[in-house]
Amino acid sequence: MRYLTDYKRATGLGSAHSGAHHHWQMQVSSAVLVFLIPAFMFTFGSILGSDYEDVLDYYSRPFPAIVAALTLIVGLVHFKNGAQIMIEDYAKGYTRKAAIVAVTAFSYTCIAVGLFALVKLAL
Repeated sequence: MRYLTDYKRATGLGSAHSGAHHHWQMQVSSAVLVFLIPAFMFTFGSILGSDYEDVLDYYSRPFPAIVAALTLIVGLVHFKNGAQIMIEDYAKGYTRKAAIVAVTAFSYTCIAVGLFALVKLAL
Protein backbone atom coordinates (compact mmCIF):
# COMPACT_ATOMS: atom_id res chain seq x y z
CA MET A 1 0.00 0.00 0.00
CA ARG A 2 1.44 3.35 -1.05
CA TYR A 3 0.93 6.41 1.06
CA LEU A 4 0.67 9.63 -0.94
CA THR A 5 0.63 13.03 0.66
CA ASP A 6 -1.74 15.70 -0.61
CA TYR A 7 1.21 17.48 -2.22
CA LYS A 8 2.34 14.33 -4.06
CA ARG A 9 -1.22 13.67 -5.27
CA ALA A 10 -1.53 17.23 -6.66
CA THR A 11 1.94 17.46 -8.25
CA GLY A 12 1.77 17.52 -12.03
CA LEU A 13 -1.95 18.22 -12.20
CA GLY A 14 -3.51 21.35 -13.64
CA SER A 15 -2.87 23.14 -16.91
CA ALA A 16 0.66 24.35 -16.10
CA HIS A 17 1.67 21.18 -14.22
CA SER A 18 3.41 23.33 -11.61
CA GLY A 19 0.59 24.75 -9.52
CA ALA A 20 1.32 22.62 -6.47
CA HIS A 21 4.96 23.70 -6.51
CA HIS A 22 4.04 27.38 -6.78
CA HIS A 23 1.51 27.00 -3.99
CA TRP A 24 4.10 25.30 -1.78
CA GLN A 25 6.67 28.05 -2.49
CA MET A 26 4.15 30.70 -1.52
CA GLN A 27 3.28 28.87 1.71
CA VAL A 28 6.93 28.52 2.73
CA SER A 29 7.84 32.13 1.92
CA SER A 30 4.74 33.33 3.78
CA ALA A 31 5.74 31.37 6.86
CA VAL A 32 9.27 32.79 6.73
CA LEU A 33 7.94 36.33 6.28
CA VAL A 34 5.76 35.93 9.38
CA PHE A 35 8.98 35.95 11.40
CA LEU A 36 11.10 38.22 9.23
CA ILE A 37 8.71 41.19 8.97
CA PRO A 38 8.39 41.77 12.74
CA ALA A 39 12.14 41.29 13.16
CA PHE A 40 12.76 43.81 10.38
CA MET A 41 10.27 46.26 11.88
CA PHE A 42 12.02 46.13 15.25
CA THR A 43 15.53 46.40 13.83
CA PHE A 44 14.71 49.08 11.26
CA GLY A 45 12.34 50.97 13.57
CA SER A 46 14.98 51.37 16.25
CA ILE A 47 17.30 53.25 13.87
CA LEU A 48 14.63 55.18 11.99
CA GLY A 49 15.19 58.93 12.22
CA SER A 50 18.84 58.69 13.21
CA ASP A 51 21.62 60.51 11.43
CA TYR A 52 23.77 58.90 8.72
CA GLU A 53 26.72 58.00 10.96
CA ASP A 54 24.48 56.16 13.42
CA VAL A 55 22.87 54.21 10.58
CA LEU A 56 26.31 53.24 9.27
CA ASP A 57 27.35 52.03 12.72
CA TYR A 58 24.07 50.17 13.20
CA TYR A 59 24.11 48.31 9.87
CA SER A 60 27.78 47.42 10.23
CA ARG A 61 26.62 44.97 12.91
CA PRO A 62 25.71 41.55 11.48
CA PHE A 63 22.22 40.96 12.92
CA PRO A 64 20.42 44.04 11.53
CA ALA A 65 22.15 43.66 8.16
CA ILE A 66 21.24 39.98 7.88
CA VAL A 67 17.62 40.60 8.90
CA ALA A 68 17.32 43.41 6.34
CA ALA A 69 18.92 41.30 3.58
CA LEU A 70 16.75 38.25 4.29
CA THR A 71 13.59 40.36 4.42
CA LEU A 72 14.50 41.99 1.12
CA ILE A 73 15.26 38.70 -0.63
CA VAL A 74 12.38 36.63 0.72
CA GLY A 75 9.88 39.47 0.32
CA LEU A 76 10.76 40.14 -3.30
CA VAL A 77 10.88 36.46 -4.24
CA HIS A 78 7.44 36.10 -2.62
CA PHE A 79 6.27 39.09 -4.67
CA LYS A 80 7.69 37.57 -7.86
CA ASN A 81 5.99 34.22 -7.29
CA GLY A 82 2.66 35.81 -6.38
CA ALA A 83 2.73 38.14 -9.37
CA GLN A 84 3.65 35.24 -11.65
CA ILE A 85 0.70 33.20 -10.40
CA MET A 86 -1.61 36.17 -10.93
CA ILE A 87 -0.27 36.78 -14.45
CA GLU A 88 -0.64 33.10 -15.35
CA ASP A 89 -4.26 33.21 -14.22
CA TYR A 90 -5.29 36.35 -16.11
CA ALA A 91 -3.02 36.87 -19.13
CA LYS A 92 -2.59 34.83 -22.29
CA GLY A 93 -0.07 34.41 -25.09
CA TYR A 94 2.76 36.87 -25.60
CA THR A 95 1.40 39.25 -22.95
CA ARG A 96 1.76 36.50 -20.34
CA LYS A 97 5.36 35.77 -21.28
CA ALA A 98 6.35 39.44 -21.44
CA ALA A 99 4.69 40.24 -18.12
CA ILE A 100 6.35 37.30 -16.35
CA VAL A 101 9.76 38.30 -17.73
CA ALA A 102 9.18 41.92 -16.70
CA VAL A 103 8.09 41.02 -13.16
CA THR A 104 11.00 38.60 -12.74
CA ALA A 105 13.51 41.16 -14.02
CA PHE A 106 12.02 43.87 -11.80
CA SER A 107 12.18 41.63 -8.71
CA TYR A 108 15.76 40.53 -9.23
CA THR A 109 16.84 44.08 -10.08
CA CYS A 110 15.29 45.33 -6.83
CA ILE A 111 17.04 42.56 -4.91
CA ALA A 112 20.40 43.44 -6.49
CA VAL A 113 20.02 47.18 -5.88
CA GLY A 114 18.82 46.64 -2.31
CA LEU A 115 21.65 44.26 -1.46
CA PHE A 116 24.18 46.60 -3.05
CA ALA A 117 22.89 49.48 -0.91
CA LEU A 118 22.93 47.30 2.19
CA VAL A 119 26.49 46.14 1.52
CA LYS A 120 27.56 49.78 1.01
CA LEU A 121 26.04 50.57 4.41
CA ALA A 122 27.49 47.52 6.15
CA LEU A 123 31.04 47.84 4.85
